[in-house]
Amino acid sequence: MLMNINRRHFLQQSGLLAGGALLSSSFVSSALVPPRYRSASDQINVGAIGLNGMGWNDLAAALQLHGVHLSALCDIDKNVLDRRLKDLAAVKLDTSKIKVYTDYRRLLEQKDIDLVIIGTPDHWHALIMIEACQAGKDVYVEKPVGNSIGECQAMLAAQKKYNRVVQVGQWQRSQQHFKDAVDFVQSGQLGNIRTVKVWCYQGWMKPAPVVADSAPPAGVDYTMWLGPAPTRTFNSSRFHFNFRWFWDYAGGLMTDWGVHLLDYGLLGMKATNPKTITALGGDFAYPDLSEETPDTLTVLYEFDGFNLVWDHAMGIDNGSYGRDHGIAYIGNNGTLILNRGGWEVIEEKKSAQKVSKPFANSVDNGLDRHMANFIDVVRSRKMEELHCPVEAAVHVATVAQMGNISYRSKERLVWDAAAGKFTDAKINKQYWMKEYHNGWKLPVV
Repeated sequence: MLMNINRRHFLQQSGLLAGGALLSSSFVSSALVPPRYRSASDQINVGAIGLNGMGWNDLAAALQLHGVHLSALCDIDKNVLDRRLKDLAAVKLDTSKIKVYTDYRRLLEQKDIDLVIIGTPDHWHALIMIEACQAGKDVYVEKPVGNSIGECQAMLAAQKKYNRVVQVGQWQRSQQHFKDAVDFVQSGQLGNIRTVKVWCYQGWMKPAPVVADSAPPAGVDYTMWLGPAPTRTFNSSRFHFNFRWFWDYAGGLMTDWGVHLLDYGLLGMKATNPKTITALGGDFAYPDLSEETPDTLTVLYEFDGFNLVWDHAMGIDNGSYGRDHGIAYIGNNGTLILNRGGWEVIEEKKSAQKVSKPFANSVDNGLDRHMANFIDVVRSRKMEELHCPVEAAVHVATVAQMGNISYRSKERLVWDAAAGKFTDAKINKQYWMKEYHNGWKLPVV
């Protein structure tokens, strides 16, 4: 059975269009899918693990592509599974042969599955991705690629050892206007770039209230949800979307949006890793709500020849240049401002070599193109054509983790490029790798 879906209709039926511009993408053009791939003999069988948020959107993007077939769904929450099966039935898909699991390991044992989509909370990404590669599956894994620098390195090693196609969900890498802006930055027209500012102001994001611990909701396998994270009594303010604000499971806005935006700050400057990292922040917006990660954070990264500044704030939309998110490359001749909506260049009035460019709108859908690129490479096996291979995702996730580690340790960190570690052994020991609990272990690659 081939599942060729109009994803706009799919998402409307699934109630997913309410969340923002990303979810309102139109049906991907058939021009994105080479004709040689449009036959049942070229069918790709997909299993999706983690279906409550972006994992579901990723699956929708995959199912609209020719030759993609849904074989299995997995989630620790039976309520989510039931809802997703109803969503699929609502768009007239036959769900009778779709296998359903609450344990991802059973899904990975299903021999006919060619690839898996991982949309779980961050603390599961590394373990499931590595085991999927070991099982011979290709992988589309949500960002951030890992929940610690050590996990990132293990994921990179697994991809190389098992030679699987691994695409990370940093879908901005598939949007043309981001590529055009980087080409302009690297053309030299901005002159010497001294500072890159990267910011994320999210007025709509808000942690949940502080509430008492309780029993997990009916249908939730909470022990499986915790997995390798420390054992804790269930608390609704740490569950589902709100996992982002707790160190056990994620890294706050720094890793949630940071890997998207820092990625282009690094790409534009052809930067590797910073020399030093200094972070300041705290829970200034919502000190009475349930969060551990900082809702306000500024990080200064020192590179050779320029500085990069990360700035995030929850509960505020009025960020730099009147935008709630973006990247600004500040050069002697002008400043290029880039975000998901488009890009422009503002001239530097005192420069003799003035340069400016009117705002150019984004004209495509990043998620659709990102998934099409992944499926194309799954078929061609041309790894070099991936838009966000694991190597690229590991780089930016490491830089984002550096900011969080500086904040948590309250230390100015120094990076030893030759050793690939921090110069402070205590920092490496405490923060390099997440400790695994409850009998779970990260596979040795």
